[in-house]
Amino acid sequence: MEDPDGPRIFQGENATLDLVEKEKEAGWVRVKVEESWFTVERAFLARHSNYFSALFQSGMLESEQKEVYLKGGVHARGFLIALAVCKEENPTVCDPDELVDAVECAAFLQVPCLTEHLCDIIDSDNCLLLYHAAHIFGLQELFHGAALFLCDTYEDLRETAEATIPEDLLRYSQSLSPASYIAIGTHSPSMEQLRDSFRIVCYLDEKEEEWKHLTNLPTLCSTSMAGVAVLDNRLYIVGGVFGYGKDTLDGGFCFDPESGIWTALPGPQQPRKDFTFLGHEGRLYAIGGEFQKRCVATAECYDPQKGQWTLIQQAPRPVTSAACAVARRRMFVCFWKSPDTTDIYEYTPLKDEWKLATTMTRHQSYGHCMVAHRDNLYVMRNGPCDDFLRCLMDCYNITTGQWTAMPGHYINSKGALFTAMIRGDSAFTVKHMLTLEYTISAQEWKPRRQMKGFPKSGSLWTCLIRLPKTGPIEPQVDARGKKKEMPLKDGKEGFVDDIL
Repeated sequence: MEDPDGPRIFQGENATLDLVEKEKEAGWVRVKVEESWFTVERAFLARHSNYFSALFQSGMLESEQKEVYLKGGVHARGFLIALAVCKEENPTVCDPDELVDAVECAAFLQVPCLTEHLCDIIDSDNCLLLYHAAHIFGLQELFHGAALFLCDTYEDLRETAEATIPEDLLRYSQSLSPASYIAIGTHSPSMEQLRDSFRIVCYLDEKEEEWKHLTNLPTLCSTSMAGVAVLDNRLYIVGGVFGYGKDTLDGGFCFDPESGIWTALPGPQQPRKDFTFLGHEGRLYAIGGEFQKRCVATAECYDPQKGQWTLIQQAPRPVTSAACAVARRRMFVCFWKSPDTTDIYEYTPLKDEWKLATTMTRHQSYGHCMVAHRDNLYVMRNGPCDDFLRCLMDCYNITTGQWTAMPGHYINSKGALFTAMIRGDSAFTVKHMLTLEYTISAQEWKPRRQMKGFPKSGSLWTCLIRLPKTGPIEPQVDARGKKKEMPLKDGKEGFVDDIL
């Protein structure tokens, strides 16, 4: 399996240089894996592989050699997949033997981006294989990611898992907490003297098929035109409006389900409402929105560790309520243009740049949301103005760059679909009268089961959070020694005793 780019001839003004000599000058190295040779830049290998980085800096004889022979622990197919991932080529890996070779290569050569790629492609078809392989080769991040996926989809995979996965691995997966569907109504800040019994965060108890109380919103927290997102299994609510003038609220709150407490956090440098908000790779991103009755294009990110907001490259154009999703660790935002066009832009944090990914033109009215499953983006939109309650869906594949119109009308008896969350191969949607779970297939979303609706009408925020399996949460204090607000149950102070 010779490198597809070689052998090559480099031409100069007076002579033709042999490929090997040119590669020596450029700092290239030939890597032999099984019976195949790969010609790769040394700096490229050192940048992406901790194994090669340590080898080239070791000062040993091998560090200066122009040829490296990898003995055992790596197969040619796995190494080829690793090179493709490092070049950001997003290879499709479906064959079981190739998946195992890729896991082995990621573990032996310590290639973080290959490990991330394997975590990204975990699905119901390869979850059990990757889980077992990651355990064998000690790839902890992949092992834990596959365990979480199995935990979320255990009922679907139970029969195969119990027949193929060692009992101790099954126990570990089942010891984890599955992602719970969370819903929050739209509320303005309240007062201590006038508690609103509906100012609560609820979770869906899937066994009893109904919504249950999780925690109360902090008194000063607004979810009206606010930003709601989850990062590292913490719920963040930022901004929003208050008062008759719908003034912008400066600040936000963070809920930690492990402790059951809320903490305050600063608001963005640019006060904003009705903006796009999402968590990605350890940061929160606030994009666009409205300030002083003006639509803005400014954007910024928040580092929870530092407690700081930082301005980033502004959005391609001013936008409010833009739908967003993360697919394959890539961040996408919809920029809707009335009445017929939706531009989907990708924001790359490392480069701090926006790039147009695709444009969709469909006859539609206002309002839509977007979710990601595998390498697909699903864009939900209202039907034509004469059939507003119909909810239509289009699918964009970020690998092939192709759009597909999904068949069927996604609607319940009380209104159109405005919010959805993906867990495993299921999509959850909720309205006041009905909560629906769909099974996602290549052709359509197939209705799977229906449960009780959210016990409050109006717009909803939804997300997924892993709730602890432990018992009551003891009251805690913050760094300033103040007692935290504890959840309320049935209008009284108390503990969260019905989480799971």
